[in-house]
Amino acid sequence: MARVLIAEDDTAVREFVRRALIHGGHEVATAHDGLDALDRLINEDEFDLLITDIVMPGMDGIALVLKVSKDYPRTAILMTGFAAERQRAHNLEELIHEVVPKPFSLKQICDAAEGALADRQRH
Repeated sequence: MARVLIAEDDTAVREFVRRALIHGGHEVATAHDGLDALDRLINEDEFDLLITDIVMPGMDGIALVLKVSKDYPRTAILMTGFAAERQRAHNLEELIHEVVPKPFSLKQICDAAEGALADRQRH
């Protein structure tokens, strides 16, 4: 079982991913934006995986990953529905596991999470 933090400003998407990962046996915490996620990463127990939307108010997912990878190295998955945002994440290959395009299926997000967790175990 892994501890996963989901940062997503869309309640429906956040809950969809949360339920999917809980069903997969993981312990899941959520944040409604990047600033909330950063606070949780700094002040709570270690997380094994960060799944974050790119486009969010306060602090976007790319800024969050850059901050987290520098101070608190973690495996991250980015989610986005915008092609331009996927391009912005292109140079982050060493910091993230992958970018999952929205809309995604339950299987796609769970496979991405399991792949990221497996990679983390290998390193």
